[in-house]
Amino acid sequence: MAKRSTDPTKTAADGGAPTTARTLIERAYEQLRADIIEGRLAPNEKLRVEHLKDHYEVSAGTLREAITRLVSDALAVAEGQRGFRVAPIALEELEDITRLRVQIETEALRQSIQEGGAAWREAVQTAYVALSDAEPIVPERRREWEHLNLRFHEALLSGHDSPWTQRVLRLLSRHGERYRCVSMQLPGSLREVHAEHTEIYEYAMTGQAARAALALEAHIRATPDLLIQALREGRITLPSADHALIGEALLAWASLPLTRKASAARRVIDARAPPRTNPAPWAGSAPGS
Repeated sequence: MAKRSTDPTKTAADGGAPTTARTLIERAYEQLRADIIEGRLAPNEKLRVEHLKDHYEVSAGTLREAITRLVSDALAVAEGQRGFRVAPIALEELEDITRLRVQIETEALRQSIQEGGAAWREAVQTAYVALSDAEPIVPERRREWEHLNLRFHEALLSGHDSPWTQRVLRLLSRHGERYRCVSMQLPGSLREVHAEHTEIYEYAMTGQAARAALALEAHIRATPDLLIQALREGRITLPSADHALIGEALLAWASLPLTRKASAARRVIDARAPPRTNPAPWAGSAPGS
């Protein structure tokens, strides 16, 4: 990866004040998060602070603070005294995220349609128009689209006053972004995301709560359905913990001197061999000798 610039001597645009420690943590967090979401830091990859602090041009303490935030977001995993890894990805996790989103978000949409007034309708319309301008999705505008997509979904639910619903769904959406990023790169994907958004928008604006909820559920389930189909057809392979661990083991093996490699190989062979039994004292002797 190319070195990230987080130079603390740069000044803020509004007043020329030097970059604060909190700003550096926030910047490192956003850059780490983007690298995880977009696959530059692979699932299960070891987050080596001493190496990455130079890449992101921050101190080790600043980088640990940023990684700790990623742990809170379930994008990184703490390994006790061994440091941190990028969180793994798996279809089981995506299915869990999807199930929770469907349960919470569809019910919140029904209530939002029932309770929302003129201000809600205006907010939904504004968010929909802005999102439509960013669709169809192109790779160079993916991050902008993610922001507008989240804004549209939050506007849909804003008629129902429940800050905790918004917080939980924002976390689920941010974590699901990793899978959306994978699905957007699928060859031969025929998904019409804008048409899905339009259907939800039109049902919501005309007060058809049940149909809007059904359209939203189908929209949420589209990503896991696409990934499962692509896996079955062999078009993609999700990274697994084994891939990262095997890679690290191979690197460690390559660095061993030849004598230690031979010794390690012998230990593996011995560990896999069937247990030996001690021969009886008379084994190999002729009867009566």
